[in-house]
Amino acid sequence: MTDTPSADAPPLPDLPRDNTQDGPAVRLYLVDGSGFIFRAFHALPPLTRKSDGLPIGAVSGFCNMLWKLLVDMKAQTDAPTHLAVVFDHSEKTFRNKLYDKYKAHRPPPPEDLIPQFPLVREATLAFGVPSLELPGYEADDIIAAYACKVRDMGGEVRIVSSDKDLMQLVGDRVSMLDTMKNLLIGPEQVMEKFGVAPNRVVDVQSLCGDSVDNVPGAPGIGIKTAALLINEYGDLDTLLARAGEIKQDKRRQTLIDFADQIRLSRQLVQLDCDTPLPSPIDDLKVADPTAEVLAAFLEEMGLHTLGRRVASGGGGTRAPAAPATP
Repeated sequence: MTDTPSADAPPLPDLPRDNTQDGPAVRLYLVDGSGFIFRAFHALPPLTRKSDGLPIGAVSGFCNMLWKLLVDMKAQTDAPTHLAVVFDHSEKTFRNKLYDKYKAHRPPPPEDLIPQFPLVREATLAFGVPSLELPGYEADDIIAAYACKVRDMGGEVRIVSSDKDLMQLVGDRVSMLDTMKNLLIGPEQVMEKFGVAPNRVVDVQSLCGDSVDNVPGAPGIGIKTAALLINEYGDLDTLLARAGEIKQDKRRQTLIDFADQIRLSRQLVQLDCDTPLPSPIDDLKVADPTAEVLAAFLEEMGLHTLGRRVASGGGGTRAPAAPATP
């Protein structure tokens, strides 16, 4: 059995600093746990524990990615002060009450991935990192709540994810980091993706919908057309109020006929910054893992190569590449 291959990787970009101050009190990293899990699961070949055949491919990849992140964080000029990995608690959330078809067509997780979900949470704690989740809310909502809270108190946030749904949070003091590409995602990258500024991403998503999450949107309107309309009219409410002015017959009628569906879609894609915080921000302070606890977990999982790397204090593990997505 082998762990994730070792390779040199460039360091993480530093968090932006406000040079007029001594630095913010809180510099928070929020890791999209599901992003790490599924990326590891799909990028690596099937892997089982020798002792009993337990599937551990996702656990192995997750552990390697988290350790790589921890090592890179320490090497930064301004290392984060706070850190957490955020997970989805369950498939059913308040959005399912708004729209019973929300994510309804998604297939269940692969059978060999299901037993690895609790192990990944154990891994997170073994590395000394808080593990957050909340019944009735998606991980994205928890991330949004912490990001908005820390931003509003003058701190800085970096969301470790490439999920486009989180790009609506990007802005002053909030950025994203795609560790697969070592790419920092700011307003410019969001503009390239959606054709609008981050504060209008929700408007565009409300129009074009999302086939992955089964968000209906407006039939026949894609990202380019949605961005064109939002940039012309300023925001979604203005667009819907003035839909009768649109010259293209089909586009005009679509916006008029599906206005309620578009507004519902906005409720589905808008992240909830008022989501209750599962733990106080002070509980998310960066801390070194307990060596004995981490070593015991890695030994139990059979991740011997990573165990030796951790024991030596070394990094140098490149996270597995994610499969191509549309």
